[in-house]
Amino acid sequence: MSDAHFRTVTASSATRATASFCSVDLDDTRSLVTRFYYPLAVGAPEGAEGFEFRADVIQLGPLTVGHLGFGAPVTLVATELDAYHVTIPTTGRVHARHAGQELTAKPGTAVVYGPGKPVYSLHTAGSAELDVRIERPALEAELATLLGRAVSGPIDLPPLVDLSCGPARSWKTLVLMLRGEIGQPASLLRQPLIAEQMRRSVLSGLLLSVPHRYTAELTAPAAAGPPRAVQRAIDVMQDEPERPFSVADLAQVAGVSVRSLQEGFRRYVGCAPMTYLLQVRLARAHEALRREDPSRTTVAAVAHRWGFAHLGRFASAYRARFGVAPSETLRGRH
Repeated sequence: MSDAHFRTVTASSATRATASFCSVDLDDTRSLVTRFYYPLAVGAPEGAEGFEFRADVIQLGPLTVGHLGFGAPVTLVATELDAYHVTIPTTGRVHARHAGQELTAKPGTAVVYGPGKPVYSLHTAGSAELDVRIERPALEAELATLLGRAVSGPIDLPPLVDLSCGPARSWKTLVLMLRGEIGQPASLLRQPLIAEQMRRSVLSGLLLSVPHRYTAELTAPAAAGPPRAVQRAIDVMQDEPERPFSVADLAQVAGVSVRSLQEGFRRYVGCAPMTYLLQVRLARAHEALRREDPSRTTVAAVAHRWGFAHLGRFASAYRARFGVAPSETLRGRH
């Protein structure tokens, strides 16, 4: 029996899993890292006797975020990555070889690995890091959605990123927020709609935070989607407001890029697509609360029926729109 403590909690959806892990055993560590990241060779340059590994990991479909800690120097070797990977030291340093380059990352910077090439990394004693893995098809599909056209990958992300300022710093904060939800039994990430929005935010945030060959196109002013494209998005929201739409879903329906759809809504509707969807859902919920029998339904049931995953936020938005609490409408007081 190995000296390891391992706990894993998997949500009802097969696309979400969390795990916490602590071990002084190389084989256990290799098994955990392979499960959530890649097949790796795990080495202890100063001998297995001083080896210690800790990890808290959350997986949302093609996105994995983990906080990994090493008590002694550790080497990790992957013969070939099948994903994009960002390592963000929070303490200590990471020395890496990838794609013919020697890289060193410390707190405030990140080292980035692309798919299709081997990686060797040395993690110093007492170090800890955030490790973000994004499956290649998912990140490239996200970029294609933002641009509104097919892209030819892999995306040439920079090997080293400064996280101390600008959009990259904000992206790191987003990753830290996601890491903080590991082990939280009441986390909103248990709601598939919220988990999907968070996942897409991390992917699109990375694409908008670091330079690559699509950056100029991605950050150039977007042409507004034509009125007919905007109307297609409006029609589907009116027909099925309860569906867990993302702005990318609506852009696909409209046949334009996310940025073009957003600009089209700004120009022709006066608000963002998701703001419009919120207002449609609130109106439907208001109609339902007015006609429902309070002895046969609840505010929560109506909110969930119309696509609201978080009851407190629904109540706040409802009061802002109609000036009363949803429970008052249900009781016939408004």
